[in-house]
Amino acid sequence: MNAFLTPPKWPSILSRIRAGLSFPWAFTFFYLGIMLLLPAAAVFTKAIALGPAEFWRIATAPMALSAYNVTFITAFAAAALNGVMGTLIAWVLVRYQFPGRKIVDAVVDLPFALPTAVAGLALATVYNDKGWVGQWFAPFGIRIAFTRLGVFVAMVFISLPFIIRTLQPVLQELEPEVEEAARSLGATPQQIFRRVILPPLIPPILTGVALGFSRAVGEYGSVVLISSSIPFRDLIAPVLVFQRLEQYDYGGATVIGAVLLVVSLVLLFMINQLQQWGRRYAIR
Repeated sequence: MNAFLTPPKWPSILSRIRAGLSFPWAFTFFYLGIMLLLPAAAVFTKAIALGPAEFWRIATAPMALSAYNVTFITAFAAAALNGVMGTLIAWVLVRYQFPGRKIVDAVVDLPFALPTAVAGLALATVYNDKGWVGQWFAPFGIRIAFTRLGVFVAMVFISLPFIIRTLQPVLQELEPEVEEAARSLGATPQQIFRRVILPPLIPPILTGVALGFSRAVGEYGSVVLISSSIPFRDLIAPVLVFQRLEQYDYGGATVIGAVLLVVSLVLLFMINQLQQWGRRYAIR
């Protein structure tokens, strides 16, 4: 009873907080552990608890392999396309002045602000066989909505801003005087682009591609509305996880999620190595 009646020793508590603040790395690791490491550890623990044989059976099932194929290859293709088009858009927004430029610059952030379900509904409306865009492809036998091509369109839509917003600050910091100096020394436009402009752009381009790829891999809301989610056709891994949960197959959903997590980490590590190579190339 006395323990409950005794007031807390506030000075000692405050002194501990001050001592902790003197070591910001401790708070950093604590926050990262709570927000990132513990959820990932929970997924792996639940998946490993099924046993190696059962884990392998679920992870390598034909439906799961097809979902991995659709998810990762389509996400990579979308990120690669945005790496090119996002660079072009960022270049135009930074280097050119034209009517409505600020409006275009604001529209770039639309996938950030738009709920994914609304984005999927809008894309399905535009790209179905009778939509504003889809109707022009339907006579040629090309269906966009409710196919793997629709999944690609949705991933391009939601990952495009990452490349643009990553690249814009770097383009704004490029000094035009350096380009003028190279031009005065007789460098051709191709040489200026390849030796002066491109090297410092490679790291942010790779960073934007990595962010866009990660976002596309984990996308669910917009993809589920523009795809048919049919196995061996356009079913993506996040939707497969949700389908397993609807069937109360929590173990199967956890295994698919663990595979997604591992593959994503490996790919991000590889992309990080490419970024480091790009930084060294920029320094040279």
